[in-house]
Amino acid sequence: MANALGYINETETGFEGTLAMMSLTAPIRIVRNDRKTAEKQPDYRVYAGQPSADIGGGWLRTAASSGREYVSLTLSAPMIGPRKLYATIAPVKGQDGRHVILWNPAD
Repeated sequence: MANALGYINETETGFEGTLAMMSLTAPIRIVRNDRKTAEKQPDYRVYAGQPSADIGGGWLRTAASSGREYVSLTLSAPMIGPRKLYATIAPVKGQDGRHVILWNPAD
């Protein structure tokens, strides 16, 4: 079962929207990592709050079943809690450019 952690809209540089969890609501930006120099570095950097704090990264992945590309997120910050939080970005059906951040407890 997937739980929505927030909704974002696609932008020229990545995504922007709101991260909304039980104890936290903050603006979020997911921006392409133009400084990536190695394969293991994230394809995206994740920033939240005002002023923006770097809270994680995003990696482009390909789904085994459908072959579709998606972004896998790893978030870590004191405001989130003591453990890393894993999520994926998925498009919202029927809403062009709108995406949902889905908690992924399996990672």
